[in-house]
Amino acid sequence: MPLRKSTAVSGLALLLAAAASMASAQDAQHIDPARLNAHIAALADDAMGGRGPTTPGEEAAVNYVADQFKAMGLEPAGDNGTWFQTVPINRFLQDGPAILSANAGGEALTFNRGTDVIVGSHRPVSRISLTDVPVVFVGYGVTAPERGWDDFKGVDVRGKIVLMLVNDPDFEVAADSPLAGKFDGKGMTYYGRWVYKFEEAARRGAAGVLVIHETAGAGYPWTTLQNSSTAAGFDIVRDNVEAERVQAQGWIQQPIAAKLMAAAGLDYATLKAQAQTADFHPVALNGVTMSMDFGLKYERLTTRNVAGKLTGTTRPNETVMFGAHWDAYGHATPNAQGDDIYNGAVDNASGVAGVLELARLFAAAPRTERSQIFVSWAAEEAGLLGAYYYAAHPLVPLETTVANINMDSLLPGGPSPEIVVIGYGKTDLQDRLARDAAKEGRTLIADPAPQVGAFYRSDHFPLAKMGVPALFAAAGFTGASEASRIYVRDRYHQPTDAWEPGWDMTGAAADVQLLYEVGRDLAIGTDWPKWTPGNEFEGVREASAASRK
Repeated sequence: MPLRKSTAVSGLALLLAAAASMASAQDAQHIDPARLNAHIAALADDAMGGRGPTTPGEEAAVNYVADQFKAMGLEPAGDNGTWFQTVPINRFLQDGPAILSANAGGEALTFNRGTDVIVGSHRPVSRISLTDVPVVFVGYGVTAPERGWDDFKGVDVRGKIVLMLVNDPDFEVAADSPLAGKFDGKGMTYYGRWVYKFEEAARRGAAGVLVIHETAGAGYPWTTLQNSSTAAGFDIVRDNVEAERVQAQGWIQQPIAAKLMAAAGLDYATLKAQAQTADFHPVALNGVTMSMDFGLKYERLTTRNVAGKLTGTTRPNETVMFGAHWDAYGHATPNAQGDDIYNGAVDNASGVAGVLELARLFAAAPRTERSQIFVSWAAEEAGLLGAYYYAAHPLVPLETTVANINMDSLLPGGPSPEIVVIGYGKTDLQDRLARDAAKEGRTLIADPAPQVGAFYRSDHFPLAKMGVPALFAAAGFTGASEASRIYVRDRYHQPTDAWEPGWDMTGAAADVQLLYEVGRDLAIGTDWPKWTPGNEFEGVREASAASRK
């Protein structure tokens, strides 16, 4: 069991910080493992209470980061000259039982919430009530013009409940299929994520959306959804929530979806095969309607991003971004030892430590031509909320944000000859990283589990959706090494993700050093990183090209 006494950990953190402060000036341009350890120990201390958003632990964590930025000589980059960007969020809870039913070809069916269907809402209302709503199967629910794909074909689904398949259209096709590689095969794109499917349904004006669960395509069993189905849901406060969130969103078991289709005289396997072709058209489930009625409790809360900047000398309006989320899970379900503090040492006190070290190096060096902004994001574990809010309310223009370098979960351990890149092949930023890695005798490797869509599950992603090229490397939850696999099995999102004395952060320091080299090259350069041709975010970036001339 790791050392967990706050006084002991705090004392050791102070010793580490003192040791780091006495380091010689020669480390002014090198990431210091001792400083990484000191920041992790402080942020993962029990006194931080697991850094849960909207808790006293948030206050301690964001003030720690802001104090570090101030001590380094950064400028405040938050709201009204402060270090903070206030992020308004809504918290949603179920309120009473849900009544879920269908009229399927004259047969009345009732569904159990959690067993058959999992449904909720991110509309700030006290009740959702949908009665006898027509149902339409829309294949994978994908509109991807850059890939020549449109599952909707102009069919109006306003006011209807849409059923969508999980993952991408080419996820399960044979290697010799004309569809193979149309998306990324086993590597999930944004279009395969349930988040995209919910958003696309809202853009189309649907009343509700249910993603059909299949374990292979989802990457996790139905029980994973069940286990989280009663937990609070969160979303940022949206200016036009009716256009951005359907009334009811969730998942449906595949056998239940197949039964609804059969009631309309349709075969699930046949429809799925049709959906794996570019000429698929939406199929109405004639004679089938669904009804949903459930209560909601919602509460308006606020959390905070922390932001500091260094202003560039000759091109200050061009900005290189570095970010990492500060939050963990706070106090939650205790483990067998009775520990209920989810300290989040690796995920993601380590990433914040990396950002602080990067800020220290940039602040100690002569100012670069371009600016840098350093952001510690709020509420990543609740759905990337701090980053989503920033994407909608940026502190510096997204059009002239050069790149976003994200850090999430740096593992302790010695140096490795390899560095994992999440989203390998999506931008030319990896080419820059590869050049710097080669100078150290290191090579890049791709995410070993692209099918789980890790690129779409960290804080760079909301800005990527707005076109900002992202670099996400060295994440510890990829399973690329034995240490990573052990971490995921024994510590990830558990109370055991706690800091331990004697952690060796030399490997993480080497990784962050490479990110510094990439970031500095960008900060003194004049070129603009690009998305790989055909990438789903290339078009968004190109639409703002005039801002970068």
